[in-house]
Amino acid sequence: MLKIKDRDTLSIVSGLIGLAGMTFADGISREFSISKRSYREAAAGMYVSKNEAISFKGQALGLIMNSAVSILGANYIIKRLSQNGRDKLLPKGIMSGIAIGAIATVIPNVVPKNRVKPKDATSNLSYVFSNIVYGMLTTFAAAKLGHDSLFDTPPQNDYLKPTEKTSEQTV
Repeated sequence: MLKIKDRDTLSIVSGLIGLAGMTFADGISREFSISKRSYREAAAGMYVSKNEAISFKGQALGLIMNSAVSILGANYIIKRLSQNGRDKLLPKGIMSGIAIGAIATVIPNVVPKNRVKPKDATSNLSYVFSNIVYGMLTTFAAAKLGHDSLFDTPPQNDYLKPTEKTSEQTV
C-alpha cells in the first residue's frame, strides 16, 4: 500500500476522512431529532443569519468551516502520534476527538452574533459523540496511511538513527 510521506497531505486526507464520519454521525443525530441543529448550521451561524445558515449556501459555508477545523485537528493528531507513538489508537483517538471538538464547539458558542448555537444538552452531547467518531477515524487514518518515517522517534542516544528521512528532511 502506498503510504503518505508528507504531513500536510496526511493531515488533509485523514482530516477529511474524520470529517466524513463526523458528518455522518451528525446527520444520524439530526435525522432522529437528537440534535436540534447540525454541526454545519452551527458553524455557518457564526457568519450568516439563522435563515441563511439552514440554506444550501449556509450548509456549504458550514461544511467548509468544518473542513478547515478538521484538517487543523488532524495536524494536531499527527503531531501527537509522532511524539507518543502509534500504539493504543482507540483511547488516543477518543481523547483527541473530545479535545478538538471541545475547542471547535466553544468557538461558535462564544461568538455574540451566532444565532444558531445549540443551547440544549442533548445537541451538545450529540456533538461530543460526533467528535469522538471524528477523532477515532482521523487517528486510525493517520496511523495507517502515514509513512513510517513520519513517526520515527528521536534517537535516545547518538548511536540510534531514524530508519528513513522524513519528507521534510529530503526537501
